[in-house]
Amino acid sequence: MSEKLQKVLANQGLGSRREMERWIEQGRVSVDGTIATLGDRVEPEGQIRVDGHLLSRQTEKPVCRVLMYNKPEGELCSRSDPEGRPTVFERLPAIRLGRWIAVGRLDINTSGLLLFTNDGELANRLMHPKCEVEREYAVRVFGEVSPKTLAVLRKGVELDDGVAKFTSIKARSNDDESMNQWYNVTLQEGRNREVRRLWESQEVQVSRLLRVRYGPIELQKRLPLGAWVELPLEDVNQLRKLVQLAPEETSLIDNRQTKLDHARLSRMRRSVKKHRTRKTGAPAKRR
Repeated sequence: MSEKLQKVLANQGLGSRREMERWIEQGRVSVDGTIATLGDRVEPEGQIRVDGHLLSRQTEKPVCRVLMYNKPEGELCSRSDPEGRPTVFERLPAIRLGRWIAVGRLDINTSGLLLFTNDGELANRLMHPKCEVEREYAVRVFGEVSPKTLAVLRKGVELDDGVAKFTSIKARSNDDESMNQWYNVTLQEGRNREVRRLWESQEVQVSRLLRVRYGPIELQKRLPLGAWVELPLEDVNQLRKLVQLAPEETSLIDNRQTKLDHARLSRMRRSVKKHRTRKTGAPAKRR
């Protein structure tokens, strides 16, 4: 039985369906010697080539895995950068089948929760607007924001790529007398720089932005910047259920491997520090 080409590629762990659609549009994919076009379907015996290389279609179904990564500011959500800037993929663990796919993106100046999975279908559904998976951000803005402005942001604002709005806005208490104010905001889509553009549409300056939740998964507060932890089977299946996928039955980890005790946190911090020192060439600072 034939399947959509982008679905086959995503299921082989090459990337999300959206990314595979871009590859097809760029002419990077051929089927049985013919350059593929978007909408093509492929038979099980069809020969697929990507950038001229024959794709060895995996018959073994990989276990669905999900990583939680605490992205620092300054990292790009891309696999490589011609300017040599750090990327979010550099410190992820090796994977036997497929490759890690980022669930959505965070811009270079945004930190916080970034999910990775080796399941292209899960990634595609979690990102797709029709699934309306809620994202929550903590945002620090400069100056006071009027109730009228907050009402406009909840109702909806016309941006360059259509109407956008926050589904909720909650002010957080300030412990100091600074001019900065923190809010927690939620939305149900992930357009490029959408949170920043919404605030900027009302002439409100964002000074810091971090994602704290994606669907039911909250960023672990103790997870160091630049570190990752693999989600247990229960959390993986929460995500799968959210987007109407069958539950996964197997996990490569047990619950003990998800706990951030003091010893594990220390190892994470040392690993992150060592990577940054190697990347920048600067000597590690002694404490």
